[in-house]
Formats: sequence, C-alpha cells, structure tokens
Amino acid sequence: MYQKGKTFEEIQIGDEASFTKTISESDIYLYAGISGDFNPVHVDEEYAKTTSFKTRIAHGGLAGSLLAPVLGMKLPGLGTVALEVTQKYRSPVYPGDTITCSVEVTKKIQKIKAVEMRIQWTNQKGKLISKGTCRVLPPGSAD
Repeated sequence: MYQKGKTFEEIQIGDEASFTKTISESDIYLYAGISGDFNPVHVDEEYAKTTSFKTRIAHGGLAGSLLAPVLGMKLPGLGTVALEVTQKYRSPVYPGDTITCSVEVTKKIQKIKAVEMRIQWTNQKGKLISKGTCRVLPPGSAD
C-alpha cells in the first residue's frame, strides 16, 4: 500500500529530501531512446573526444529527471503535482557519476497551497552539477 505524501499543512520551511543514483551506460542509451536525443556527444565516444568535454557526457535532462523521485516519492511525496521547475546547468555529468538531487523547502504560498523548493544536483565529489527551483502542489488533506 502506498502512503500519501505530506500535505501543505504538514510541510515546514527547511524540510529536506534527496535521491541518489549512479548514471550508467544503460541509463544514457535508454534516455536517448526515450527522448529521441541521439546527439553524438552522449552516445559516440569517438565523436565526444573531439568536443571540449573530451569524452561522452550524460544528457542534462537525465540528471534533471532525478528530481521526480524526490518530489513524487519523498517530499512532498505521493500525490504531488509539479507546477514549475527551473534548472541551470553548471557542470557535465559523465557516465559512472553518482548524482544526488536534493531539495529544501524555502517558501509556502498559502493562497494556492503551493510549496517552493531550492534544488541542487551534486556529484560523488560534492561538485555542484545543477541548481534550480521548483513550485509544487502537495497532496490534499485526507479530510
């Protein structure tokens, strides 16, 4: 049985949650298939060697997608509806990197019962990969 996520009333400013995943070769190829983005910087090592990265990099959206399990499964959790997400890329993600997506509640908007959060994506070395913000509607109260 699934447990409903935190309601607007239960969420506090400063609440935090995160999700960590190692980006595998399979993840990159599956993401290319799902998204239709077969840019050779992601899927062709010989081509990627000619770029400023000198090797293949993961799709920015692949690392960005690690936000989904945080919002949908942890904070606020099951029943959350994302309204807006912004993401600024800072550093590439390489195959084999372990990425942690972390959120922290920064604001509650009473009028629409929405929550704003700061988002950070970091790699296994603690280096900032991306940062951004999101606005979500937590699940309603079970009255």
